[in-house]
Formats: sequence, structure tokens, C-alpha cells
Amino acid sequence: MRYRMIVLDLDGTLTNERKEITPKTKQALMAAQQRGVRVVLASGRPTCGITALADELELAENGGYILAFNGGKITDCGNGNVIFEQKLDDRLVPALYHAAMKAGMEILTYQGEGIAATKKENKYVLHEAFINKMPVTEYADFPGQVVYPVNKCLIVGDPAPLHTLEERLKVSLRGRADVYRSAGFFLECVPPGIDKANSLSRLITSLGISREEIIACGDGYNDQSMIRFAGLGVAMANAPRDIQDTADYITYSNEEDGVAHVVEKFILRE
Repeated sequence: MRYRMIVLDLDGTLTNERKEITPKTKQALMAAQQRGVRVVLASGRPTCGITALADELELAENGGYILAFNGGKITDCGNGNVIFEQKLDDRLVPALYHAAMKAGMEILTYQGEGIAATKKENKYVLHEAFINKMPVTEYADFPGQVVYPVNKCLIVGDPAPLHTLEERLKVSLRGRADVYRSAGFFLECVPPGIDKANSLSRLITSLGISREEIIACGDGYNDQSMIRFAGLGVAMANAPRDIQDTADYITYSNEEDGVAHVVEKFILRE
């Protein structure tokens, strides 16, 4: 099979623990693009939290795309055009805020090139800021201060109680929003039907690429749909066991150039 596209989650997949692309992984992806393979960066991050990595890989010059907000916004790196976007229902933000506060959690969203959060110094909020290299502003009246509409909200907290909140919100918000964890301490709250596979399907239809011609690599629960969707679904060695069970192939970890290994094995050796 000649693969025409590789879709990459970022955190825990493309980047190492320092949120950097290693030289070996970059070299492999640049070589793949020289062969005409499109690179797509698919992440729960906002667009501006992805663009620096897209620039590093020269996606604008090589027909690449950004799938931000877990697929809620698709951007053509070549011209900056947004080819798909779906926002969260404004009425759900206060409900998500109150659910988070009641559970002892914090909530955040993205405003311009910054993060708006209920508590600036929360360790999980600070981790999200580190991942995206974005400043944080604390909003004392989160539902009243947020500039609407927003692409998604992120509820953050310790894994066990956050899982309990996730199960509760899945029931109460069914049909109005989708909630799922991208990490043990991150609960994604997005418009209904938004996930990486659905957005990927929209993108490849417009490009005339079949799902069989795609490799998708990921390590998290928000990657599971695209791992199942792609012709070759790849889980990282650092992914949870049930994510690995979904995959067609398990590569090395993100600390061992797992993405470079996939590119070398399935694209560059053709």
C-alpha cells in the first residue's frame, strides 16, 4: 500500500516529554513530504498551539493541515483558510462551568492567543499552558467573561474524580455535546459529533484520498477514533493497553522516535 497521508497526534505521539520534535522524527517526516505524503497534525490543542510545530515541519510548503480542537477546526496550512469549523453551543458553557465547580475542578477555554481559566495557578491549567506555550488569564466570572462562541472547553482535575464527572456529563449532555478524556486529567468538552475521525473523513473527501491511504498515530483516548478509521492505525508504546488493542500496529514510544519508526517502515521503505 502506498500511503498518501500521515495524521499525527502531538502530545505523547509526535513530541517528546519536553514537547519537542526530535531531529530523527523531523528528518523522517521531511523525507516523507518530499515523497508527496501529506502531514496532518491532529490535536485537542487550539490552532495557535499547533502552528509552531506546523511551521517547523514546513507544512505550508508541503500541503499539510491542522486539525485543532480534536477536529473542531480544520486549517489549510498553505493559505491559512479554515475549511471546517464547529463551535460549542454558548448555552452549555455555564452548565459546564457549574458542573466543574461543583466537582471541585477547574475549567478553561481559549481566547485569542491565550487561555481563559477559573484558576491560573492550578497545576493542570499550568500544564495546558506549557503544552501550548500560551499565557493564562484568570476569570473570576468565567461564564460572564468568556467571549462567545468558543470551540471547546477543557475541565481539568485529578483522574479518578474527573472520570466520575465524565460519566455523569456523558449522560446529561447526550446529543448536545461530547465529552471524553485526552489525558487522565483533561476532560474535553466539544460539539456533538466532533472527533478526529469525523474531521479526517471530511478532509480526505475534499482531497480525493481514501481512508486506506492514511496512517494515523496516537496515544490517547481522543485518538482512538482516527486509529480505527485509518488504513493503518498506529498506537504508541506509551498508549494505554485498550488504545493499543484498537491499533493495527504498535510503534515505539514518543521518547524513542516512534513516529520516525512508522515513517521509515511504512513510507520510506516502499
